[in-house]
Parts: sequence; structure tokens; C-alpha cells
Amino acid sequence: MTRQNINDLLAFIAVAREGSFTKAAARFGISQSALSHTIRQLEARLGIRLLTRTTRAVAPTEAGERLLERIGPHFDRIEIEVDALNELKDKPAGTVRIVAPDFAISHVLWPKVQKFLPKFPDIKVELLLDNGLSDIVTERYDAGVRMGDRLAKDMISARIGPDFRFAVVGAKSYFTGRPIPENPQDLMLHDCINYRFPSSGTLYAWEFEDQEGHEIKVQVDGPLAFNNIFHVLDAALAGHGLGYVPEEIALPHIAKGRLHRVLEGWSPFWEGYHLYYPSRRQSSPAFVALVEALRHRE
Repeated sequence: MTRQNINDLLAFIAVAREGSFTKAAARFGISQSALSHTIRQLEARLGIRLLTRTTRAVAPTEAGERLLERIGPHFDRIEIEVDALNELKDKPAGTVRIVAPDFAISHVLWPKVQKFLPKFPDIKVELLLDNGLSDIVTERYDAGVRMGDRLAKDMISARIGPDFRFAVVGAKSYFTGRPIPENPQDLMLHDCINYRFPSSGTLYAWEFEDQEGHEIKVQVDGPLAFNNIFHVLDAALAGHGLGYVPEEIALPHIAKGRLHRVLEGWSPFWEGYHLYYPSRRQSSPAFVALVEALRHRE
């Protein structure tokens, strides 16, 4: 499509919406006769009448109404996006609300947010804990965080964290008099600290992979269950059983001898956390700035 065709379509949209050549011509800063000539040229090229002209008003024909409904929103969207870019020249401000799991907040979001805030003093960030899968649209959050990029329809995702894996750990006191598990099935002989999903209410089946990459799931049992991964870690540190927690929060305790790790070769890497948000939302400059700061870069 040539630039002239685009300009002619914009002229048609203006006349059809204003219902007046005079008002539309004033918007474009051209004469009424020049605008009328432009519309006649467009109609001639298309071979169909788009506007009905009377001495009192101008209205779209059936073909004109259809064209207006089909192309009008696209030009509106272009105008909105251009305006959004112009807003970025101003200082971003406002509040951004993100709902995320406990581990994602503490080890993915917070380290980046605390570096971000001093650069944008007019932006406020709310990091809200939710280990379930909240409906961010219904709950009016700006964005949510999930592992991987499997998202609902009409959502956009941005990767914000590296791949990571879980670690099976237990306090040395727990292993006193107990055999070290050699494979995931051996966990059935141990007290394990369960994690319960807040959204579904089900217990997490611990996931592993063998050397050929085959998935293994084990529904463990034990005296405790939590819906917060840090509580699982605390219970493991206290010697109440084996916990399956993100490697990053276990490694400091392993290094200091507080925890002993088992089944390391069976723990697969998972795709990192993604920020997700509705594709239809008009992102504010503050939100755009925060998303860029959160993006994972290799």
C-alpha cells in the first residue's frame, strides 16, 4: 500500500467519524474542496461509493461503514503506540503491582527491583506473594510470574530468570541411622516434607529425570506439608525430613554443612521464571521501564 493510499484512508476515517467535510478538513489543516477531492479519488480507485453526501450531513454507505469498522481500530492502535513512545520521553511514574511465588520474589524479582528503584524515584513497585496461579486480570495486577512460558491466551511473556533446578536435602541429623537414597524410588522409605499447591490443593509430586531423560514422578509422604517453599527449607534444616527446594536457597546451607544433598544427578533443570501480562493492556511508561529492568540477559 502506498503512502498516498494511507493518507486517503485517514482522510476517509476523519470524514466518516466527524460526519462533516468541514470539521475533518479543519483537523487536517486543508481546504474542504481538497479533502472532498481526496475522497473522490479514493472512491474511484476502489470502484465503490464510501460516503453519502447531502446538504446537511455526510454518512458512510454500507461499504463505507464496513471499511471504517475494519481499518479504523488499526489506525487507532498505531496512534496509541506512537503516543506511548512519546510518553517514554517523560519521567516514568506510577505504581506497578506484580504477583509472584515466594522464591521468585526473593531470588529473581527483588535483586533487580532494589537496583531499579533508585533510578526511577517516581515509580512504586508492589511485589505480592501468591504461590497459586492468580487471575491477574480479575485481581487487577499489572503482571504475574510463572515458571516457563506456558501462558494463557492473550498473554505476553518476558523471561526474567535463568534456568534452575531443585535439590533434595536433609539435615545431617536426619540421616543418622537412615540409608542414603540412591534413586528417586528410595524416597518412599523416607520422611519427606511435602509442598501443597495453594491453587489446586494437591501435593507436589517430586519430579526427576533418569540418564536417558525420562521423567520420574514420586508422590512422597511425611509428617509435614507447607504451601511456602521457605518453610519446607526450615523444616529440613530442623531435621524433620527431606525437602525438595530450589537449589539456590539450599546451596548456602550445604556449603556450611547444615544440609546434605542427595540424588543430585536425578534433578533436572527447569526453564526459568517468566513475567506475564495481558497482550491487550496499554502499558504505562513505568511498567515498560520495569519490564526492561527485569528481563533476563545471558
